[in-house]
This record gives sequence, structure tokens and C-alpha cells, in this order.
Amino acid sequence: MKLIALDVGTKRIGVAKADSAVRIAVPYPAVEVEDGAEFQKIASLARAWDINSFVLGLPRNSQGEETEQSRYVRKFAKELKQAIPDAKICFQDESLTSVEAEKRLKNRKKGYKKGDIDSEAATIILQDFLEKHTGKPTTKAAAARHQSVKAAKPHKLLMALFIVIILLAGAAAGAYYFYDYNLQPVFTEVDCDDSENSTVAACKPVLFSIESGAGVNDVAVDLKNAGLIRNSIVFQIYYRLNYSDYTIKTGDYELTKAMSMEQIINLIVDGKGGDVFTLTFNPGETVRDLKAKLAKVGYDGASIDEALSQAYEGSYNWIFEGKPEDAGLEGYLYGETYEFYQSDTVETIIERMLTEMADVIEENDLKAKFEAQGLNLYQGITLASIVQKEANNAADQAKVAQVFYNRLAQGMSLGSDVTTQYAVDLVDPDRQIYTNNAEALQIDSPYNTRLYAGLPYGPISNPGAQALKATATPDGEASNYLFFLTGDDGMMYYSDTEAGHNQNIQNHCQELCNVAL
Repeated sequence: MKLIALDVGTKRIGVAKADSAVRIAVPYPAVEVEDGAEFQKIASLARAWDINSFVLGLPRNSQGEETEQSRYVRKFAKELKQAIPDAKICFQDESLTSVEAEKRLKNRKKGYKKGDIDSEAATIILQDFLEKHTGKPTTKAAAARHQSVKAAKPHKLLMALFIVIILLAGAAAGAYYFYDYNLQPVFTEVDCDDSENSTVAACKPVLFSIESGAGVNDVAVDLKNAGLIRNSIVFQIYYRLNYSDYTIKTGDYELTKAMSMEQIINLIVDGKGGDVFTLTFNPGETVRDLKAKLAKVGYDGASIDEALSQAYEGSYNWIFEGKPEDAGLEGYLYGETYEFYQSDTVETIIERMLTEMADVIEENDLKAKFEAQGLNLYQGITLASIVQKEANNAADQAKVAQVFYNRLAQGMSLGSDVTTQYAVDLVDPDRQIYTNNAEALQIDSPYNTRLYAGLPYGPISNPGAQALKATATPDGEASNYLFFLTGDDGMMYYSDTEAGHNQNIQNHCQELCNVAL
């Protein structure tokens, strides 16, 4: 059976294919995600390769739970099924395959791009799937044996059959004993639950690490080398017979030589002791939000503040073009669901976010598109951060961006309440000073776009790809609008005059327009 594996991402889809008879996954160039066209490209590959069976990587966190990205993959699978009605789709649990894929590519010592990482991740997913589902044996040897038996004489066949039965019975008994023996703990006569045995060598914890991308075979060999199991082959057999629906979790585990194979496997598929955590930072959230989330997963405030105050000089640092030296990282921390090791520093987390932001800007040619609108990169990100907070969907974001461009062209203030809200959050997050909207709207801040014309001092949130692209390519059909608002029904209403705007407030915004900033 031929298979196509897909590592589904929001920007690219890694592709690999394999024949289950050969069981070697081969990567192919990644497919870019572009408004649904990716499904047609995948369908074309499937037709060219005459394949209708797909394996999709299904991300899980260190606790084995599905994530927001998992739901995205399941939604993708439904849309793929619509594009290819006869498609047969399977899911393969995976965690940190992109990390392992990049490690593999680095070891090959050659240049690679983001798409290469995605396709390498797809090969890992497919290899794991093939490993989990044993392929059929080759048929040439079976055919030869069949011909040999067919040519033998009947009495010889009976004698051979009798001998085979005797041998198989003896072998089965021996195999059962061997199998059962190797399932037992390395030390069988020790009860580690007995406090008197806490100092016995068999009960002393052994730190055992499972790295990202490690397969069942790797783990089995490492356990045997660490003296924690009797036989690596028996471990693999027992795992595949009883735990084929579970995934071994990356992490550090404390095991003992008095634990049985079953106890060890239960521990490593439950992920107890795993050191990977998930961090979800959404588009539109701020540095203040990120600090709270990092503190919640265990980072201390001092290390968070120190990391946020540093100058980052990685290969992504071109995205800081136009940013004042005293401006922070607001606007540059790309919103996404990430997985990190507990040992990762805050600097590592921030560098990953900056890299993602650079990828989005580069892949969508946003720098040039912002310049076409008369903005440098810093100004473009700043305006996109406002658009992100003002509107939710792509269509409205493009219209709102055009309204702001119209106001800038006429020398009007942006008049965006979300910038004022950000200004107040900086100095009075609990609203002890600015207790009502009238006071808040008068705050003397370079972020108050009611008082000061032009763009605010800097970004007020971290925009997502959708808002960035909408700001870079605004909706020209909104070229006459100067006002907008979000109504109580969640719809956006636009007007080209202040009188029309006031009428929209009266007709559509009796509640939302009075909400406290």
C-alpha cells in the first residue's frame, strides 16, 4: 500500500510518501498554505502518485492531550476529504517532530529551509506510522517454500509435518518461558514499596531520558543498556502487542531495576516525568499577557523581565528595522501554540517567537508591501497591531486598515480607542486612576491616537499573519470610508461622514460603545 504523510501547519504542509512494502519514507517539497489552494496541490500529487491513503500527524502535548493545533489538523482532514472524496485518512500521534526534523537536517551539514523541516517532519510521522503497523512479508521466499512442499511426496510431507509439530511445540514452550522471563524486573526478589529496601541498589532511582523523535526500538535499546530491562526485543514485542495505540512521551523519568516492563511502559506512555510544556500565545495578546503566561508555567519574574529587556541579534533581527532603540518587543512576538522543554530559557522562547515572526514577514513579502503603502516595517507592524485589536476576521481587517490609511492621508487622527486602552494599561492596569472612559480618553500618552495624530509610538499588541497581511494589502473598496465601529451584534459598520458614524452608533452600538476601556 502506498501512503502520503502530511505534517500540517498553518503556513506550510510537509509532504512525504512511502510504500508499506518497502517501508522507507521519502520527503517531497512542502506545500504552501494559500487560501485553500493547498488542497488542490495535494490532490494533484495524490493523482500523480496514484495514492489515496493519507497519514496526518496529530500533535499532542506532554500529557498526551490534543492541542489547538490538533483541532486544526482534524479540521484540515475534513477539508481534505472534501477535496479528495475517496481519500482514506489516518492520524499518527506526534510530538516535537519539527524539533527532531531540524536536528536531523543539521546533522547532514547542508543548507535547508523551513519547508525542508516540514517535509522531514512528515517523513518522521510516516516512519512512526509504518513502524506501528507492520508491513507484509516479502512473497518470493514464501513462493519458493510453496513450490518445495508441492513437489515433495505425500509420506515425506506427513513425516515433515509431524517433526515440525514436535519442534513447534517445544519451541513454543521455550519461547513462552523466554518471553515471560524477560518481562520480569531485572531484580525480582526486591519489594521497593518496603521502606527497609529504599537503600537497596535495585530500588535506587535511575534517571532515564527519552529525547524527541526516539522510536520504540531506540527506547528499548537504551533501557537495556541502562540495565533497566532484561531484553530489548521482548520490550518491542510487548509494546507492540499491548500499547500500539499509545505514544511514548519525551522526557526524563526516574526508573528502578525492580520495575517490570509493564510498569516502565505505563510510566513512559503516561508521560509522567515528561519535561515538555505547551505555550499558547494568541494573536492580539500583549507582552503583559506573555509575562503572566510564562510566570504561570514556572518562570520567575526577574528572568522574564531580563529576557524581555535584552537586544536580540539572531538571523531574524532585520525585522527590527525602524524600531526605536528604547522600544520593547511588543508587536514582534508571534502568536502561536508552541512546545518547549522545561529547561528552555525565556530567551529561547522569545527567539522562537521572533523567528516565527520573521518567517511570516518574509514569506508574505510584507516589508515591500508596507513600503508600497508608505510605511516602514516598524510602522506597518504598529498599524497591524491596531487592526488586530479592532477587527476579528480578514475581510473586516482589510477594510479597517483602509479606513486608517484614509484618515492618515487626510491628516486626521486615527481615533482608535484600543490604542487609548493600551496607554491606560501601561500605567493603570487595575483602573485605580482612570475610573471612567472620559478620563481615560484624555490620558497624555503617545499611544492616545485621539489626542495625537499619526501612528502611536509603537505596536499595541502582537499581530497575527491575518492582520499583518490585511494591513499590507488593504481593501481598496473601502477607500471612501473614514469611520467604523463594531455593533452590539458583532458586525462592523462603516461610514464616510461623522454624521453617518453617529447614526451607526445610535442604530447599532448602544451597549458595546459604552463598555469601559
